[in-house]
Amino acid sequence: MSIPFVIVCIYIASLFVISYFAQRRSAGSAANYVLAGRQLTTPLITVSIVGLAVGGASTIGVAEQAYKVGLSAGWYTTAWGLGAIAMGMLVARKYRELNITTIPELLGRYYDKKGMIAGVSCQIVIQLVVMSLQYIAGGSILCALVPEVFTFTSGVLTSAAVFIGITTIGGMWSASLCNILNVTLKYIGIILATIFSVRHAGGISNISTLLPQNVPYLSFFDGVGIVGIFSWILVLVTVNLSLQSIIQISLGAKDVQTARRGFIIGGLMMLPIGFVSALLGVIAKTMFPDVSPALALPMTIMSLNPILAGITLAALWAADVSTACSLLLSSATLFSQDIYKKFINPNVSEKNFLAVTKGSVLILGLLTLLFAMTISGIINTLMIGLSLTAAFSTIVLFTLFAPALCKKNAAFYTIVTGLAVLILWQTFPAIRIFPHVIYLEWLACLGAFLLTYVLDSAPIASPKSAAAEQ
Repeated sequence: MSIPFVIVCIYIASLFVISYFAQRRSAGSAANYVLAGRQLTTPLITVSIVGLAVGGASTIGVAEQAYKVGLSAGWYTTAWGLGAIAMGMLVARKYRELNITTIPELLGRYYDKKGMIAGVSCQIVIQLVVMSLQYIAGGSILCALVPEVFTFTSGVLTSAAVFIGITTIGGMWSASLCNILNVTLKYIGIILATIFSVRHAGGISNISTLLPQNVPYLSFFDGVGIVGIFSWILVLVTVNLSLQSIIQISLGAKDVQTARRGFIIGGLMMLPIGFVSALLGVIAKTMFPDVSPALALPMTIMSLNPILAGITLAALWAADVSTACSLLLSSATLFSQDIYKKFINPNVSEKNFLAVTKGSVLILGLLTLLFAMTISGIINTLMIGLSLTAAFSTIVLFTLFAPALCKKNAAFYTIVTGLAVLILWQTFPAIRIFPHVIYLEWLACLGAFLLTYVLDSAPIASPKSAAAEQ
C-alpha cells in the first residue's frame, strides 16, 4: 500500500469524523443545516470563503493555465481575493441585515415571481457547472496521487462520493469545520511543495533556462495580459457580489461585523496563493513538457518525496472538497427554499423540509457528474459560466443602493438579457467585439435594467420597508 494512498485515506476518514461531529450541531432545523444557525465566527467565515475560492480552479486550474502562459495565471486567485474583499467592504453588511437565505428570495421579496424563477434557475445551473469542475480536478488529483488505484473516471466518482457524503451529513457546519482542516492542509502543502520543487528543479535561474523562450513564463503580466487579468478581476468581483454559495457564507455569520471581517481576512489570504500554484505549473513545464496541462501539477508533485507528495496532493484534493461542499449545499438550498417550499409545498413541516434539503444535496450532486464528464478546460469554462452573475450583481446593487431606479419587472428582463448575451456570445463569434463576455454582460444587463426603469411603471418596495414586512 503506497504512502500517498494511506495519506488520502486518513484525510477522507478525518473529513467524515468532522462531519459526524458537525451533524449534531446542524440537527433540528433547516436553518441550522444550511446556515449553521447563523452562528459562524470570523475564523469559520474566513476558512469558508478561502475554502470555496481556493478550489480546483485556483490550484489545478491555475497550474494548468501557468503550464501554458506562465506566472500571470496566478492573477486568477488574486482576483478571487479582491472579489472577497469587495464583498466584505461593500455588501456583506446589507446582505446580513436583510435576514434572507438566498438571492432568489431577495428577488421574490422585491420583484415579481417570474424574476425569482429565472433567478433560481440560473443560479443553480451556474453552481452546478462550477461544481462539476471540482469533480474534474478531483479526478485528476486522485489519478496522479494513486495511479495504481484510481483512473481519472474512478477518481471523479470517488470525489463525488466524498463531496456528497460530508455535505449531506452535516450541512454548513460540516463544510465550515472541515474547511479548518482543508485550508490549513492546502496552504501548508502547496507552499512546502513549491519550496521543494524549486530546489528540485535547481533554482529559479535554472528553471528560467529550461523554459521555452517564446512564452513569457516568468512574467507576472505578459502571459495572460493586462486585459485578461482585468477581465478575471471584473468577473470575480461580480461573482462575489451575487453568487449564492458566497452569499450563503456571509448569511451564516453570527453578526454583520463577523461577516465583513471574515471576507476581508479571507480575501487577503487569497492574494498570494495563486502565484504559488502558478509557479508549480511553470516548474511542471520544465519537468514534463509534453503532458496534458491538467496533469502537469499532480505529476510534478509526485516526483517529490512520497510523504510530501501525498500530503500536497491530499491538500489539493482538500481544495476541491471545500469548494464542492459549499457549492453543493447552496444549490440544494436554492432548490428546497426557492422551488420546493415556494411553489410545491409551502406548508411543509420543518422535519420534512430538512429531509428535502438533504435529498436535494444527493440528487444535485449526482446530476453534476453528467456535467463533469463533458467539460474540459477548467478556467475558461469557469469564466464563461460565472459571467452570467453580472445580471444578478446588477440587480443586487441597484436594489441595495438605488431602489428608486428599480421596477417590478427589472429582475426578470435583466436575467433574460444576461442569459441571451451568453448564448449569443457562444453561438455567434461575430458579436465578440470585447476581449471577454463579461464586458458585454455588464453593458447589456445595465442597459436592460435601466430600460425597464424607463418603460415599467410599477416600482418595488424599498429594501427597508420590504424587510420590515417579513
